[in-house]
Formats: sequence, structure tokens, C-alpha cells
Amino acid sequence: MGTVTPLAATYDQARSRFVAGANAAGATVTTHAHHLTGPDGGELAIDVADLGPADASDVVLVVSGTHGVEGFAGSALQSQWLSDATADRPDGTRLVMVHALNPFGFAWVQRVNEDNVDLNRNFIDWNQPLPANPDYDLLIADLVPDTWDEQTQQRTTASLLEHMKRLGAAQAKSVISRGQYSQPHGIFYGGSGPTWSNRWMRTWLPAELARCRRLVVIDLHTGLGPWGHGEFIVHLGSTDPAHQRAAALWGEVRSPTDGNSVSTLLTGDWLDALDGMLAGTEITSTALEFGTVDPATVVQALRADAWLHAHGNPTGPDAPGIRAEVRAAFADDDPSWIATLWEQFERAMAAALQRP
Repeated sequence: MGTVTPLAATYDQARSRFVAGANAAGATVTTHAHHLTGPDGGELAIDVADLGPADASDVVLVVSGTHGVEGFAGSALQSQWLSDATADRPDGTRLVMVHALNPFGFAWVQRVNEDNVDLNRNFIDWNQPLPANPDYDLLIADLVPDTWDEQTQQRTTASLLEHMKRLGAAQAKSVISRGQYSQPHGIFYGGSGPTWSNRWMRTWLPAELARCRRLVVIDLHTGLGPWGHGEFIVHLGSTDPAHQRAAALWGEVRSPTDGNSVSTLLTGDWLDALDGMLAGTEITSTALEFGTVDPATVVQALRADAWLHAHGNPTGPDAPGIRAEVRAAFADDDPSWIATLWEQFERAMAAALQRP
């Protein structure tokens, strides 16, 4: 393999690379347009590249951009694979790549979608009572204050540290990040109903993969863990057969259920909802999470972005600096970072495609 292509500068550039790479690889590309536009007024869409027989029993599904801005890395890995490794796909195995599950967040350099919703908190059963997270309501004024000047940041950060001491580090992490449904302008908001991306996935997946009997899913993420390190996260605990299948494929896998993952236990993870979308399919899935910066820097960037869209002006003078801060928290433009990710992703893909 030659040099890994650097991260794209924009969503439009990433999308063009992916579509061009998919076409060059001989994939069938379908486009599912979003109803909103990007910062420059350009089209937003989920693009799907499909290689292999439509009636294949074995399917590998790779998804990028569940958390918008994290799509810069995910898209780069998908495009690199289409350029360098399509010959590694065994005959009879179907490979499907979903580019930018959250195209709005990708284009606007946000982790959340057009409704300030974290997609991995949105796939709950909306016919049941909403998950409660009462301690979050006590933190919201400090997490996303009305103003974002230096004095306010210092004051609210100090207050949050006091809350963390009161709750304990592990509990505070869970309260802040597991998902909340009461504060629409807060971080890690799960929404008030199924989002556009949620509805798309629940319609598209059963229709396209109805014949699949064994499905392997890699959902690409960034922002948690040591710099450049990839952790295979499985939502089910180590005693579950799906966890054991994942470990057989990729080696060491970790689970929030077991308490050994960089991720806390979530409510509304889309991978957790897969069994309900594909009844009768054996599903082996992982969120492949690559580390960037320290957790405090990540949370600070999310707070800034939430403030910008709740109380600031997303097209005003504060926007470029905050977008740069968010991008830096989830997409390292150092070429050695994406090169490190590529080595791990290439191995992950080889294992997924060569499964017995």
C-alpha cells in the first residue's frame, strides 16, 4: 500500500472521494438525499456503495459518520479501502458501505444531527417511557451556559468539576454521556422521536439485507481512548454469543456492559437495535472507536458546539473557531494518525471478510 490519503477538508470533498472510489471499484452507488443543505448550500445525502451479489448470505456492512464530524476519519478509511483492497473481498460475500449516516453533522462539523440529536442515543423504543436521567438536569446550566466567554467557561468548568466530585468520576461520566431526553439543547441529547437517519436506517436495512443470514457490522467512530488506538466495542457482555463471535473475529473486544470499555453504557445505540430490524439474521457488530485527544478536551468542544447552536450564531464570527475546535477533537489532521487508523482498519476488514 502507498501513502494513506489525508483527511478531506470538507464533507463535499469526502463525499466526492468516496463516490469516485466506489465507482472506480465497480460498486453500485445509490444516493439518499437529505432534506437540508450544507453550510455552502450544497446537497447532503447518505451514499451507499454495494459490491457483490445482492442475494449473498454473508454481508459485511461498514458505516461512517454516525456522529457527523467523526465521518472525516470514517470516510477516509472507506475510500482508502475501495482504492486499495477491493480484491480482498471473497467471491460470494457482499460488502456494503454506508457513507455519512449523519450527513448534516458531517457537513456542519458537528457530532449531532440537524435536531441536536446524538444518533447513538436515538434508537430507543419510542413506544415506551423515555429513559430517565434526573442528575443531568442539575448539570445543564453548566454544561451549556447562555454565554461562552472565557469567564463563563472557567466558572462553569469549575462547577462541573465540583459535580463530578459529588457524583464520583464513573457516575458523572455516565450521567453526562449515556443519553438524556429532557434537555433539547444539551449534549448527548437523544431526541423526542426517531430522527431522519433513524427512519432511513429502519426502512433501508430490512429492504436491502432481507436475504442476509450472517451480517458483520463495523461502525466507525473517533474521540475516545488513547491517540490512534482502535478499540472494538461490543454493546453486549462477554457471556453473549454475539460478543464471543466478535472476539473470534477481532481478538480483544470490550463492552460497556462489562465495564472495561472507553465507552459508557448507552441508551439508544443503533447497533443495539439491529436485532429488531433483521429478525433471523446472525449479527456480529462492533463500534470501532479510535482515540484522538483527552476526554476533557472532547467534552469542551461539544459544549462549545452546543452553545453555538443553542445560543450563538452557527453562521456568525464564533462559528469557524468552534468548528475547528470540534474537528480537532474528532479528526486529527496529522498524516500519521490516519495512517495508524488505516493499519488497524485494514486488519479489521480482512477478518470480517474472511470469516468462516
